[in-house]
Amino acid sequence: MSHPWLCPVPCSAWTAPPSPTVAGSICPLPPTDLPSGLSRVGKTSLIMSLVSEEFPEEVPPRAEEITIPADVTPERVPTHIVDYSGNGCAIHMAYAILWHCLSCKQYKTCYILASSNDISLLPLILVGNKSDLVEYSSMETILPIMNQYTEIETCVECSAKNLKNISELFYYAQKAVLHPTGPLYCPEEKEMKPACIKALTRIFRISDQDNDGTLSDAELNFFQRICFNTPLAPQALEDVKNVVRKNLSDGVADNGLTLKGFLFLHTLFIQRGRHETTWTVLRRFGYDDDLELTPEYLFPPLKIPPDCTTELNHHAYLFLQSIFDKHDLDRDCALSPEELKDLFKVFPYMPWGPDVNNTVCTNERGWITYQGFLSQWTLTTYLDVQRCLEYLGYLGYSILTEQESQASALTVTRDKKIDLQKKQTQRNVFRCNVVGMKGCGKNGVLQALLGRNLMRQRQIRAEHKSYYAINTVYVYGQEKYLLLHDVSDSEFLCDDETICDVVCLVYDVNNPKSFEYCARIFKQHFMDSRTPCLMVAAKSDLHEVRQEYSISPADFCKKHKMPPPQAFTCNTLEAPSKDIFVKLTTMAMYPPTCAWFYKQNFNSCPSVCFRSHARLRCMCACNRCTFCICQNFLNSDLLQSVKNKLFTAVLNRLRPHVDELGAMLLADEESSIIHQVHAVSFVEDSIFMESSLDPHLFEDRHMTQADLKSSSFWLRASFGATVFAVLGFAMYKALLKQR
Repeated sequence: MSHPWLCPVPCSAWTAPPSPTVAGSICPLPPTDLPSGLSRVGKTSLIMSLVSEEFPEEVPPRAEEITIPADVTPERVPTHIVDYSGNGCAIHMAYAILWHCLSCKQYKTCYILASSNDISLLPLILVGNKSDLVEYSSMETILPIMNQYTEIETCVECSAKNLKNISELFYYAQKAVLHPTGPLYCPEEKEMKPACIKALTRIFRISDQDNDGTLSDAELNFFQRICFNTPLAPQALEDVKNVVRKNLSDGVADNGLTLKGFLFLHTLFIQRGRHETTWTVLRRFGYDDDLELTPEYLFPPLKIPPDCTTELNHHAYLFLQSIFDKHDLDRDCALSPEELKDLFKVFPYMPWGPDVNNTVCTNERGWITYQGFLSQWTLTTYLDVQRCLEYLGYLGYSILTEQESQASALTVTRDKKIDLQKKQTQRNVFRCNVVGMKGCGKNGVLQALLGRNLMRQRQIRAEHKSYYAINTVYVYGQEKYLLLHDVSDSEFLCDDETICDVVCLVYDVNNPKSFEYCARIFKQHFMDSRTPCLMVAAKSDLHEVRQEYSISPADFCKKHKMPPPQAFTCNTLEAPSKDIFVKLTTMAMYPPTCAWFYKQNFNSCPSVCFRSHARLRCMCACNRCTFCICQNFLNSDLLQSVKNKLFTAVLNRLRPHVDELGAMLLADEESSIIHQVHAVSFVEDSIFMESSLDPHLFEDRHMTQADLKSSSFWLRASFGATVFAVLGFAMYKALLKQR
């Protein structure tokens, strides 16, 4: 067998390790050759012949330990060779391979060696040395032993004296470690093992990017390129499919390779001794020697500093969009239970439970929509980033996008303290903790975010209830994700339940004891914090009762510089209003607008307060900030009278110019129209003389002049309105600048 590293290697490339320990490493053990066997069978001679490329006349009792550098081996891994002798180290040490060397005349001792307990767990190669001393082959005797013991990878006849199969021997030794046959193939049944079939089936499903059940030529070329870095020539691709057609009737369909054909090809590779091809594919898709996905593949390193969050970036959303389109076979922008199950066939378990349908948006049939699909991935990324990395690994993100790992799909946001300092944020996901006593309507608020009214909420089963809800909200034209979390209704909140971007305090207007809980929680955890809070009066469609608290909810909000209570109900015919969700998201995006900021910064920096408060103009009720003062001034009667007088004065000053302009336009239009009127007049006179028609026909000649006067009036009016708008805007900006 020809191989790139089988050419003679100079002795200068060989180095001895500093200690008798194993050098190098490979998944997980290093490829170490440990020649062992009976005495005087030529173990040391084989090593010396490999190093010096000639048969040694004087053979030492034991050869020194040798390391083959990685750059001279085809697999680019170091190989450590240790000569074993009866006086040396024990066989059961943690070496990656045992090489039992026998003389061709002593093949009967193979039974003793192959049944040794010390070698039963390691790959084994049987070597028949001194083949130059016999004129026949012992392979017919050795083959039954190979079939009996699956640990034996291969057997080789060689000669250290004639340098026969010396390089091949060490190549097979390295290959037995890197590409073992045992995990892939069962020689008794002559088929691949279930674990190998399962792994290759997942690889096929990932590579089938259009989900049509076959690998097209483009998909096969992509598969070939990502696994072997070389595309297939068109003729080679056709030859592969012809081989499958000849041996399997349903291996090729619609000129594409089916799953059965894909598995047949790998079985053929293994049976022909090309199992390194199958191992290359498996390791490219993240599998280890036990055909399990490695932790390094599923959980790549990702550093997340404190007070930072994780979000999916644009490339990740594009990938998830392609996954959704791949499995949305009926193109209804929703995944049915069968389509969702088909999507998760590449997972070892079902990752989503029935509660997901009550966490994200669904259609009328309860199927997860496209928006809900992306929202659930956004939720997983925000709450459990390691699980998100694992899920993306199962989907083959790093392979299909040709990225180093799934970590490239995530964005780590900057510290929240920096956002507060800069008065702006680059985040797209905001968390809102919903606080309230039991039965106040918190779950209704969560489901209203998903567009579900009270009638649809009553259809949710208790065991499928979700404590999270996430959906997109538009704030000033920007699409943001609002994540609602229904926290516990205990007397005290834990630290994790107070970490959020905004707090929604919900009380029942029909329960007199409901508001007291919200007021107490606010004073205990959020009154002196930097977290903005919004009070929501739930079930506003019911009769509002007096709350058993010292002050009313409106006075409480005014006292603590909070926006007034927001009335909310989900007992509607259509989807509930989303006004409170827009306000919550706005408060999370611009936290300096909350009450603590007014209290601490209004006296010192009112201009900053105004710029922040202007973004929440619909929620202001304090009548103390700069924004409220300006708004009250602009809406005052004094300013309205001044505006009217100013408009009158400007209009009087501009009227001569407008009249002159209008007269010029009128003269041009009249000159052309008069010619037309004279022409029509001549025709009308002739008709009148002949037919004696009604004299009212003459009045039509005067309608054109009336229309011209009307157009002149509207011209002057539009010009005056434009001037007034410009002057009003300039005056408004000047007033704001002074304030």
